Amino acid sequence: MSRGGRPVEILLVEDNPGDERLTREALKEGKVYNNFHWVKDGVEAMEFLRRQGSYKDAPRPDIVLLDLNLPKKDGREVLQEIKTDEDLKRIPVVVLTTSKAEEDVLRTYNLHANCYVTKPVDLEKFIVVVKSIDVFWLTVVTLPPSSNE
Repeated sequence: MSRGGRPVEILLVEDNPGDERLTREALKEGKVYNNFHWVKDGVEAMEFLRRQGSYKDAPRPDIVLLDLNLPKKDGREVLQEIKTDEDLKRIPVVVLTTSKAEEDVLRTYNLHANCYVTKPVDLEKFIVVVKSIDVFWLTVVTLPPSSNE
């Protein structure tokens, strides 16, 4: 499955290389044809989304998988910037984090996160969670069209 014959563009914002590798592998096993992009901090995420610096040719993501605890600019700030930017606010943002704190859940939904998923510590459960995101967000949900299409 793809979007109008093109792959789904997925942006993972994650500072942990192990979680990046697991997410990439789980998505590879999924049913959706996708281009996977990875940035390691919140500053890079905003540069990618705004096509600045070395990301001037970056595609517009169809979905963002966002960790909360990031270096340079944390995920809450990134989420707030995305959801207050006229050009970016319709991109679905799935918060994928280790935090189970109620205040994080409430705050991210108040910042208009599209969903909040707690990363399991267990390797197999982590892969199941990422595959569930793949199935739900990339095969069940109708994603908004990109503004540049």
